[in-house]
Amino acid sequence: MDEKTKIKKFCVDQGASLFGVADISDIKKNFHLDSDEIKGLNKAVCIGFVLSKKVLDGIKKGPTNLYYHHYKQVNVFLDQLSLQVAGLLQRDGFNALAIPASQIIDWNKHLAHLSHRQIGRLAGLGWIGRNNLLVSKDFGSNFRLTTVLTDAPVESDKPLEFSCGSCMACVAACPAKAIKEKPEDFDKTACYEKICEFRKQGYTEQYICGLCVKVCRGK
Repeated sequence: MDEKTKIKKFCVDQGASLFGVADISDIKKNFHLDSDEIKGLNKAVCIGFVLSKKVLDGIKKGPTNLYYHHYKQVNVFLDQLSLQVAGLLQRDGFNALAIPASQIIDWNKHLAHLSHRQIGRLAGLGWIGRNNLLVSKDFGSNFRLTTVLTDAPVESDKPLEFSCGSCMACVAACPAKAIKEKPEDFDKTACYEKICEFRKQGYTEQYICGLCVKVCRGK
C-alpha cells in the first residue's frame, strides 16, 4: 500500500469525510510560519469533517451556542486527527507538521498560519465559492478542514475551479451583505464586522456566524 492510500484509509477509518493532497511548493511563501518549520515540506494533506445538518438547521438569525459547541468539537477532532496523521508520517520516516484547524494569529488582520480552504482547493476537495469558503460538490460548505504539511512523496490531486453556477443562496443569506455575485468581490471587512457584532450581542463567545455555511448544501 502506497503512503497516500495508507494515510487516506487511516483518516476515513477515523471518521474523516474529505481527503486530498496538494502541492504547496508555489504558495508556501504566503504561509505565516517560520521558514525552518516548513523547509522541505512541499505537500499538504487536507482533511475535512462534515458538520451536523441538524445543528446548522438551528441557525436562524445568527450563530447558536449549540453551533459554537459543535464547531469547537469538530475542530478538536480535526486537530487530534491531524496530529495522528503527522505521527503516522513520522513513523514512516517522513517529516510532518500538523496545522491547527482554527487558530487565528492576528485578529486585526484575521490571519491564520495558512489558508486551509486554499489548500483544500489545490487538493481537489472543492472550489472557492461566493461565500469565500471552500465549496464541495457533495457537502457544500458544511464542513471544517485541517492540514498536515509533509515531505512524503504523496501524489497530488488536481485543483478545482469555481463551480457554483447560478446558485445565489449564500448571497441572499448573508446578513452583512458581504457576499457578492463575483467571488473576488467578497467583502471581508463587512463579514468580520458582522461576526464581531454577533459576539457583542451575546450570540456566542466566538467570532463565528454560520448563516452562509447553513445554506450552502452542495449539489
